[in-house]
Amino acid sequence: DAGLLPAAGGGIRRVHNKMKIALRVDVDTYRGTRDGVPNLCRVLDKHGVRAAFFFSAGPDNMGRHIWRLLKPAFLWKMMRTRAASLYGMDILLMGTMWPGPKIGKNLASVIRACAEAGHEIGVHAWDHHGWQAHVDQMSPEAIYEHIRKAYDELERITGKAPTCSAVPGWKCVESTLVVKERFHFKYNSDCRGSGIFIPVVEGKELTTPQMPLNMPTYDEMLGKNGVTNENYNERLLATVQEDSYNMLTIHAEAEGGACMKMFDEFLTMAKARGITFTAPGDLLPADTASLPRASIVKGEIPGREGWLALKG
Repeated sequence: DAGLLPAAGGGIRRVHNKMKIALRVDVDTYRGTRDGVPNLCRVLDKHGVRAAFFFSAGPDNMGRHIWRLLKPAFLWKMMRTRAASLYGMDILLMGTMWPGPKIGKNLASVIRACAEAGHEIGVHAWDHHGWQAHVDQMSPEAIYEHIRKAYDELERITGKAPTCSAVPGWKCVESTLVVKERFHFKYNSDCRGSGIFIPVVEGKELTTPQMPLNMPTYDEMLGKNGVTNENYNERLLATVQEDSYNMLTIHAEAEGGACMKMFDEFLTMAKARGITFTAPGDLLPADTASLPRASIVKGEIPGREGWLALKG
């Protein structure tokens, strides 16, 4: 597992392959599915990398987030990341004047091809905007129906039950974790934090492991602390921890779109540093019962507007 690389000042240094990143792809929108997913599948195939793709399977109503521009933190984020040029106006306005198009219904061939390429297929949402905007007010049965519709659609498309799930925007309440037990996912990825754990809700241990995100996303880093597109890859690689848990989330709309070349270069740079990539499910221990226990709590992190779930 070791390789040889040039050392600063000449000579050779030995690099041990002890750094590994679990890679997940969030697919939030119609265009992200149609264009971003095939783009990312080609890039990942080029580098021999497997990932987990979490799909929004129902209507694309993401343009309805436009009301959040009234919130200073969200407006600043949109300006900082140059959202109009990064995502495109069709994404930013989708579903505002008319019902959004059904992603799974219209783009089944794209999702099927992703599954056939060997990537993990997971549930992100039925209606991404609907989840982010209303999960706080949703009853357990409403949460179940939302997840079930996406689950059934992905199973119909791929011929196999989705193996994992990840809520939009890391907006997860405790009742969501309880509801998800009914789907028997291999793992969920619903919160921020470090290290795989078994969730505890109101003193009761659940059975489905939780795989939190601990690396920052592109939109959380860009435009802060001197981070630009030119130095983003270096700054992101600096957050990778040796001999430790690392999970990175990329987005089909960004790294599969305007940032695709940059992501391709990121994979090349990571390989040169002895960093390997894996689908998250491959990091699960054979005996998940031995995993540590933890709760989830609401909190905030720099670069992201509003609350999200954190490992307690």
